[in-house]
Amino acid sequence: MRLLILAAGKPALGYAREGIEEYLKRLKHHGQVSLELVKAGSSEEVSKRLLEKSEGMFRIAMDERGERLTTAELAKRFGQLELRGDIKCVAFLIGASDGHTQELRAKSDLLLSLSSLTLQHELALVVLLEQIYRVASMKAGSPYHRE
Repeated sequence: MRLLILAAGKPALGYAREGIEEYLKRLKHHGQVSLELVKAGSSEEVSKRLLEKSEGMFRIAMDERGERLTTAELAKRFGQLELRGDIKCVAFLIGASDGHTQELRAKSDLLLSLSSLTLQHELALVVLLEQIYRVASMKAGSPYHRE
C-alpha cells in the first residue's frame, strides 16, 4: 500500500524543511511514501486541488476536528487498511492555514487529528511524517517506538 501526503504550499520554515527531509529520507527504507505539494491559496482552492489529486484514493484529512488516535491505534488502522486489499494508496490531506472545506471533510474516508491543539500546517506535516515513520518502525520491529 502506497502512502501519499498531499500538502498545501512549499514549506517556508527552515526547521520544517529539515524535518520533512529527514523523515522522508528515513521512510525510504520502509516502502512507498511520497510527498506532493499543491499550490497554496484559499481554503476552497486548496481543498479542490487536494480532492482532485486524491481521486480514487483512501482519503485521510488531517483536521483538528478528527479522531485522536494513539500511535498504536494508528498502526492498527494502517494494518486494517493493508488487509482490505482494495486500497492501493492512502492520501493524507493537509490544507492551508484556513483548513479544509466542509466538502473535503465529507469526501474524506477518515478525519484524523494529530493534537487537540491547532497546529501550523508545516509543523503538522513534520509531526505526521514522524508518526508514519514511527508506525513503519513498529511494523519492522525496530526499537524506535517505546511504550
